[in-house]
Amino acid sequence: MRMHNPPHPGAIIKSLCLDPLGVSVTQAAQALGISRKTLSAILNGRAGVSPEMAVRLSMAFGTSAESWLNQQTQYDLWHAEQRRKQLRVSKLAV
Repeated sequence: MRMHNPPHPGAIIKSLCLDPLGVSVTQAAQALGISRKTLSAILNGRAGVSPEMAVRLSMAFGTSAESWLNQQTQYDLWHAEQRRKQLRVSKLAV
């Protein structure tokens, strides 16, 4: 069952990981071994969580990489479904 309008993983990182720990974006970026700009793009929904980023997040927060990728997939799929009627696709019969 798909979630209705799932949050971007960046929002989850911010609200459930960074904020409760009192960690700044700069501190988190340093801990993750990435630039502040890269983390900011994810937190603000301008970039997605890649497989490598999922591994980094899992190492930093003690979670599974799969959970981060699943969140990104659910977010992407929900938004793609919203554009379903705009897609020009013909059914193929075998």
